Amino acid sequence: MTVSIRDVATLAGVSVGTVSNVLNRPETVSASSVERVSLAIERLGYVRNDAARQLRAGVSTTVGFVTLDGRNPFFAAVVGGAEDEAITRGLALLHGNSDEDAARELLYIDLFQQQMVRGLLIAPYGDVTSRLDRLRARGIPSVLIDRFSGDGLFSSVSVDSVAGGHLAAQHLLARGRRRIAFVGGSFDIRQVTDRLAGARSAVDNSGLPATLEVTPTRAMTVAEGVAAAQRILARDRADRPDAVFAANDLLALGLLQGLIVKGRMLVPDEIAVVGFDDIPFAAAAAVPLTSVRQPSTLIGGTAMRILLDEADDPERPRRQTVFSPELIARASTEC
Repeated sequence: MTVSIRDVATLAGVSVGTVSNVLNRPETVSASSVERVSLAIERLGYVRNDAARQLRAGVSTTVGFVTLDGRNPFFAAVVGGAEDEAITRGLALLHGNSDEDAARELLYIDLFQQQMVRGLLIAPYGDVTSRLDRLRARGIPSVLIDRFSGDGLFSSVSVDSVAGGHLAAQHLLARGRRRIAFVGGSFDIRQVTDRLAGARSAVDNSGLPATLEVTPTRAMTVAEGVAAAQRILARDRADRPDAVFAANDLLALGLLQGLIVKGRMLVPDEIAVVGFDDIPFAAAAAVPLTSVRQPSTLIGGTAMRILLDEADDPERPRRQTVFSPELIARASTEC
């Protein structure tokens, strides 16, 4: 049976208003009333309904976050950065993983709308513009993560993925690699297409007799990286690429596993490998992985600050924050 504030008031012999004041403004209540109400709360096991209180006040102490791939350590670090910033503001973070599923993504957006969160951070997979417009109409701002808002309708915090792809391919070309394979997918994800576009630009404009082929994957996972390695190993040795640029580190780690363990290939002597994100596992791999670094924690914290600024001032101009990527060279490309 749920204990109500009225039950507390009855047991303490005071009005409901007095109980409310003890809970919210104890300095306005006499010491004897505070003591009686406190004893009644303890005896009845009363727990205040903060959610209902927030709805009545029109201010929530929760923020929603929908990530593209909750299993990817990159997004875990972004969420961590956002959560650290939220905690400093006395807020809690509610996290949902869309898992690259458009229907699941919309489900989480609708759930967070029902919860009347203070705001929503989202690394989008599908077209969510209409849903985010609906949130805004209800006073809930949204900030895009890892996705540039080209139309300026929403604030966004991202890394220049085109520049990151260019860095990766340029690095491989500088090390004498001429047959580069781009491994990644699905191409419904904007970041994947941007990274491929950057790599293609570097190869096409290098003035070198270099080629870039595409090896698509169904997802951005270690298992898909291993599968991509098996497809490479199935080709004649002379027809294999001498370098691979993977769209993220999980794919790259799977490629390393497949190429080295299954194929006994020498990395980087026979084939060089570059990833993207620079997750903690990259440096700890059996052959430490060269990767394009994204400032994951900074992305999360920055996005949270922008979101809360817009929650406080809905008329605030939208901001597009784009960080520059950094290539971290390690043994997977350095002979």
